[in-house]
Amino acid sequence: MARQGLRATRADVAREAGTSVAVVSYVINNGPRPVAEATRLRVLAAVQKTGYRPNSLARALALGSTKTYGLVVPNISNAFVASFAHALQQEALSNGMVMLLGDAGDSRQRELELINSLLSQQVDGLFYNSVDRHPYIDIIQASGTPLVMLDRVDPALNVNILRVDECEAARQVTLHLLSHGYKEAGMISGPLEMFNAQDRLAGWRQALAEYGVTERPEWIFPAPYTREGGYQAAKEMLQGELPRALFIANEMQAIGCIRALAEQQLRVPEHIALVCFNGTEQSAYHVPSLTTVRQPVEAMAKKALAMLASPQNDVQLSEFAHQLQIGESCGCTLAAANTPQRKIKP
Repeated sequence: MARQGLRATRADVAREAGTSVAVVSYVINNGPRPVAEATRLRVLAAVQKTGYRPNSLARALALGSTKTYGLVVPNISNAFVASFAHALQQEALSNGMVMLLGDAGDSRQRELELINSLLSQQVDGLFYNSVDRHPYIDIIQASGTPLVMLDRVDPALNVNILRVDECEAARQVTLHLLSHGYKEAGMISGPLEMFNAQDRLAGWRQALAEYGVTERPEWIFPAPYTREGGYQAAKEMLQGELPRALFIANEMQAIGCIRALAEQQLRVPEHIALVCFNGTEQSAYHVPSLTTVRQPVEAMAKKALAMLASPQNDVQLSEFAHQLQIGESCGCTLAAANTPQRKIKP
């Protein structure tokens, strides 16, 4: 039996089974030497009785791999972050790896704690999307752990980067919105101190300039990337003159905005047309369905794992094209919706 309060060891199993530690190892590892069936059954019974559990981490470290990756994200409640995390997890599993998730909850201090915890567990690589524009890249690089950044950082940092050109994606979806003839356009942006918020704002501005639409600073509403953020930004917007069209920096903000508009009997797209960024599959099931920019998360997940597997001195910048998903919120289907429909017989 194991000593009181202590974790059972192979020596405890050997003592209980009346055999050597080496024989216990052969049974647990299914080799490399054969063990008589009666002895094998005796060892397995001793394992059950003592409660012994193999130290998989120690064995993995001896082999030079823990078969685990770490993923640090700002907030898993973000629908896009969750969808990308799911794609990374599935891709890791298909490659015989396990993904350990670290949710920073939008806290920079918690993000640092998660990174240190994952590094102490000797993960084979780390995927990292920082809470803000000051990621802890130096700590990760000092550990020698392979790293892929999942957002925009300075290429001079000599780190693998996986991203979508968010400025161009924002420009394209705003151009689609303006192609319907809207001349008054606003934006609900992310927090302006964040790089991705700056990129999306820049793309919106480029589209306005291309269509000759005047930018009005009072129609730019920075907000957190949450439903509540979109809701409160729309409430603020409702205090003044309303734009006819909106580019919203993420899907959750768009859903919150539509709720605030509905409370004032304002319909999308009849009263205010909108498009958004970082849509997920739920964009198609919202009412109205959302016109959005989507990122190809499955393809990005495959590439992310391949980047980790590459030699550490082979630093890569991999940029993916966005996908424009047309819904009802931009006004594309407004004319069709106003056409009398044939009644269905009961």
